[in-house]
Amino acid sequence: MKKTFMYVCLALLPWLGKGQTDTAKEGQELTLSQAISYALAQKADAQKAQLDIRKSEYKIQEVRANALPNLSATGAVTYNPKLQATYIDASTFAIPGMPGPQGVLKMEMGQKWSSVAEAKLTQVLFNQTVFTGLKAARTTREFYQLNASLTEQELIERVAKAYYQVFQTRAILENVTRNLTLTEQTAQVVAGLEKAGLAKKIDLDRTTVAINNLKAGQTQARNGVALAENALKYIIGMPIETPITLPKEGFTPDYSLAFDQGTPSKRIEIQVLEKQKQLLALATKVQEAGRYPSLALQGTYGYLGMGPKLPLLYGKPDKVYWADYSAITLALNIPIFSGRGTSAKIQQARIEQEALDLTFKDTVLALELASQNARTQLTNNLLTIDSQKENVKLAEEVLLNTQNNYQQGLASLNDLLESERALSDAKNAYTNALLDYKLAEIELLKAQGNLSKLK
Repeated sequence: MKKTFMYVCLALLPWLGKGQTDTAKEGQELTLSQAISYALAQKADAQKAQLDIRKSEYKIQEVRANALPNLSATGAVTYNPKLQATYIDASTFAIPGMPGPQGVLKMEMGQKWSSVAEAKLTQVLFNQTVFTGLKAARTTREFYQLNASLTEQELIERVAKAYYQVFQTRAILENVTRNLTLTEQTAQVVAGLEKAGLAKKIDLDRTTVAINNLKAGQTQARNGVALAENALKYIIGMPIETPITLPKEGFTPDYSLAFDQGTPSKRIEIQVLEKQKQLLALATKVQEAGRYPSLALQGTYGYLGMGPKLPLLYGKPDKVYWADYSAITLALNIPIFSGRGTSAKIQQARIEQEALDLTFKDTVLALELASQNARTQLTNNLLTIDSQKENVKLAEEVLLNTQNNYQQGLASLNDLLESERALSDAKNAYTNALLDYKLAEIELLKAQGNLSKLK
């Protein structure tokens, strides 16, 4: 028996430890700022944006390499099974005043084996394409940095919306739970009256039906909370099995935002488009640079070995000879005609610039519209919140009066249950109004380019 008890205890230890860990984790609150920070550190979108920035650094190095000295070394061994022959007029070798060979002489050029080792150093002195490309690469890095900021703004928006969605579902669950508690208390009163013969059994059945409906709604609300929390965890990149809790205090509307015009020009979308315009302008210059001459300096030094045997293994006794050589070359390349290919590329780049200009104008107009709509929506939501808040107060007063009237026999059970349901509906409507306000607030901050305030 002792051994069996010990085995049972050992088997329960992991579960006991897990319960203590979960309890400890459930005590940790996740604020909106913490959720955003977690997402920026863990979410794949943010990490990919940072990888793009790192990639742009290597792109700059790649382009810069074209303007730096380039050193290369080559080596080769060649075997000629059959040497190339050439035919020379024999009279070429005639000595004036003396008879010489007649006809055509066949001569084989070269040796059966040859080896070469060569080093080249090349330095670009002038190449407009390379220099303009370097500017474009640096601008690309700035573009990726702005794109990372844009990704951050989009991530903040998604996190904030998911975060407030959790608040809404939890508030709905609390409303259902309060209404369930209230209806259960009413059921106890009706049960007491039914025992005393002051109420009918049908009244008790009605309260039971209402309780069962509320319990079903409570289960749905719990599922809604779980779904909303899981969505939030996914958006911030947190493991789904990690338990989270949010601060119990809700959120209050900020009326000052409705009067804050903000600065839509600060929006990252505008800055990204402006940087794209710079990139396209540089791309056009890169194509135009193809019309400029280029100048490069090259130095070459090498060793050449030739003979009837492999030069790497034999020397002069085997008639294998080595000789070094060097050359300094100043190369000038002047483009003259490329079949109008360069001109076509330039025109394509200019058309892309014109298309981006149209996109820029349309985007500015869309952002102005979004800003006005967000401010209007926010104002309407503020009015709705005030109205729903008053409805909650009225519903509470109606319920209190109905409870008093029911106890005095002046109101029916249906009136009491209906007033309880009306209060629950009013609270849910108020909660939904608060969520709509927070969503409108996010849209307005986005339109103003101030989403970073939520961090």
